[in-house]
Amino acid sequence: MPHVDWTSPRSGLLSYNAANFALAKAFFFGKWCERSARRELPVPLDLSGSCKYGSLFMQCVFGGALRGHYQHQYNVIDGRLVDLSHDAADVGRMSHPYLHEPDYFLIPEMQASLDLCLPHAQAWAIQFMAQQEAGAQ
Repeated sequence: MPHVDWTSPRSGLLSYNAANFALAKAFFFGKWCERSARRELPVPLDLSGSCKYGSLFMQCVFGGALRGHYQHQYNVIDGRLVDLSHDAADVGRMSHPYLHEPDYFLIPEMQASLDLCLPHAQAWAIQFMAQQEAGAQ
């Protein structure tokens, strides 16, 4: 299977701004909590451990490109660094959370991991957009 270039910018469904970011973050945190409950894990206190799902969700909703390294990944949207889990405890403990190693995204295991996370992120993005459209009416 050919690799996907996750680091190339993509189009999103919604324009990125602070208000939309806040709505997306609250929605995503709810989904992250639901996922933990289904897996019989403790209720998360923050978005620690969610960066693959979160960055893919953000890319689906707002577009942009994935960036990151073996510890963390985030988005660049319209030239701005955007991290859904910027205030999570695990990100706070990192020395260099916003280091970007492009070759990391070429590793077959990383490609496979993103491929596994993508359907969840896409489904959540569709649900989020439906919620936004319903609220706008």
